[in-house]
Amino acid sequence: MPFFWRQLNFNTFGQFFEMSKTDHLSQASKLSVAGSLITLGIVFGDIGTSPLYVIRAILLGAVEGITPVFILGALSCIIWTLTLQTTIKYVLITLRADNKGEGGIFSLYAIIRKRGRWIFIPAIIGAAALLADGIITPSITVVSAVEGLDVVYPGISVVPIALVIITALFVIQQGGTNFIGKFFGPAMFCWFLMLATLGFIQIMKYPEIFKAFNPYYAYLFLTQYPGGFVLLGAVFLCTTGAEALYSDLGHCGFANIRITWIYVKITLILNYLGQGAWILTNQDIMTLQLNPFYGMMPAWFVLPGVIIATAAAVIASQAMISGSYTIISEAIQLNFWPKMRISHPTNIKGQMYISAINWSLYFACVLVILFFQKSANMEAAYGLSITITMLMTTLLLVYYLRYRKLKIIYIAIFLLIYLSIEGSFLIANLYKFAHGGWFTLLVGGIIFIIMYVWFSGRTIKKQFFQFVRLEKYYPIISDLKNDNTIPKFATNLVYLTRANYKNEIESKILYSIINKSPKRADCYWFLHIDILDDPNTMEYKVETLIPDTLIKINFHLGFKVQPRINLYFRQVIEEMVRNNEIDILSRYKSLRKHNITSDFKFVLIDRIQNYDFDFTPFRQFIMDIYRFIRYLGVGEVKAYGLDTSSVIEEKVPLILDTKELPVLKRLN
Repeated sequence: MPFFWRQLNFNTFGQFFEMSKTDHLSQASKLSVAGSLITLGIVFGDIGTSPLYVIRAILLGAVEGITPVFILGALSCIIWTLTLQTTIKYVLITLRADNKGEGGIFSLYAIIRKRGRWIFIPAIIGAAALLADGIITPSITVVSAVEGLDVVYPGISVVPIALVIITALFVIQQGGTNFIGKFFGPAMFCWFLMLATLGFIQIMKYPEIFKAFNPYYAYLFLTQYPGGFVLLGAVFLCTTGAEALYSDLGHCGFANIRITWIYVKITLILNYLGQGAWILTNQDIMTLQLNPFYGMMPAWFVLPGVIIATAAAVIASQAMISGSYTIISEAIQLNFWPKMRISHPTNIKGQMYISAINWSLYFACVLVILFFQKSANMEAAYGLSITITMLMTTLLLVYYLRYRKLKIIYIAIFLLIYLSIEGSFLIANLYKFAHGGWFTLLVGGIIFIIMYVWFSGRTIKKQFFQFVRLEKYYPIISDLKNDNTIPKFATNLVYLTRANYKNEIESKILYSIINKSPKRADCYWFLHIDILDDPNTMEYKVETLIPDTLIKINFHLGFKVQPRINLYFRQVIEEMVRNNEIDILSRYKSLRKHNITSDFKFVLIDRIQNYDFDFTPFRQFIMDIYRFIRYLGVGEVKAYGLDTSSVIEEKVPLILDTKELPVLKRLN
């Protein structure tokens, strides 16, 4: 008896669907002190650790020395970037573009994907760039934090320490981060409090630093200081975590993110102003090798400060790693990525682990640390990819605003403002290309190619699906069931179908049942999986086509729901048995009298390219890469959690039955 039914329990999964769809947001999404604390730990790690390297990155471009106008101008650019980009675009506008409470670039795409043929392009460009950013973020934050040890122990080797921390971080992923996750909120609260305190102490020594709130200094910085526009690439690093605010909307909720951002923004600005004040009051000891973040700390506090900074860097890295898992899982459901094995190491909703992605990120981070060695070198590679993500989000928001029927004039103003801002950041960041920006573009480009080819390859294959009317085959299926001259293939025979309508089925499935090798069964099951634009829907519908002979089950799953068809199908069967709709006891008398359940066998049809016809050169190129990318995934058997002992895979060619074939001439 297959494992699928070996431990059938009618009470185990009976309320699975009902529990899943009652509340698609976690308790953390409700506005509360606890929810805000959780939000600090989940959402703001990336943007919260930016003071570690932003000011130093700007100082490296001070070609004409460090002057008050230069510092005030740089700080003014930071303040207004945080205001225009993070506060207005993301906190006030983008967070409202939620998909049933969920956020992120794929959630936004799921809302509007039917409104344009090529709208998937900006979605996968943005997602690919965000994943590439997920490689550089852990590297630069951890290395920047550990570099503070050089103040206490000059000449200490930072790279080995950073590698140990990164290795430990990725190793613990497979066991879940539930335990350490409890400390994320309090740890980040302490981090932001430390930022504000250190900054405030220095501001009191140089109150003139508040002039940086005047945007005129930003104008002078960009127009009159040599290379000021290019330094926008360094300024942009202050807002690189803004996309995380939107991506984590489903975990924390709109209200918690918005309220918590007020506290975060105040602490960030205080720290940036404090670093500027310290630089201007300590120009005699200021060097480009000294990070002002650690320089403004009292000597006795440097070591505790490094420890707190390292903890914050680990939390920021954890957020990016978890975010990468989420992006890949959504990409799988939206047909942008080959199916992969996804495990759930804890009972926390939404926490997942994808082994292949985890170790790919790990080796990429190790490569970044070994190649760049110092955080100052990584800064050149950082920011370019996330700028592209923000631009793509802007383009998708335009479609969303049209979908919400906002007036064209307001959409045009929004597009003009943010294309100008983000276009300027992109141009400034492109100056980093030769100094490290090529790395993130290379990684992002590879990820984009995988997503584009997988989506396009599946689209090409869909063009070869032929659907036929199922009603006219009812008599044949009924007669096949009762034909004792044909050996019984299985008691219950299950096919996965892509037919959306009740009375349609792929011709290849009927060919498999009737023609290829007649498969007699007592009951035939057609399972259809419908991936919805809604993120968390978990519903199903049973359609009895031939009583006790042919049944179709339609699973309606949100794009964030893992398609554990083995588990879901079992739950459906249990419910149908409780309702006396079916009898799953064995049809064999010797087994039935012992209440043994009947056998189930799955047949998966794999459509492969044959070479009786030619694609266009571009399509053939896509299909060749698609065939290679398939090896990155786990296949439908593992992806759906099916028991390999009860699954048969059949390969059929990609060919239309109506295709005209060349006519052969018979010779006498």
